[in-house]
Amino acid sequence: MITLYGVLALTFMMTMYALEGRGSGFVLAFAAGCLLSSAYGFVAGAWPFGVVEMAWAAVAVRRWRTSRGRPPPSLNAG
Repeated sequence: MITLYGVLALTFMMTMYALEGRGSGFVLAFAAGCLLSSAYGFVAGAWPFGVVEMAWAAVAVRRWRTSRGRPPPSLNAG
């Protein structure tokens, strides 16, 4: 059951990471996914993984705070 939770948490986190360019809400969702993954790391006994994911969550929250109010980049730019 713990492994299934880990797979779902990591899948959610990576999906939100892939969608970050679409808006700041996805950055915040990525931070939540990092916290879910961090919890998995601690429960599974892989505390270094839990610590690293907690740090990524903090980085993502900081990015979310600075990105609010900015329009998402155009997908047609280039």
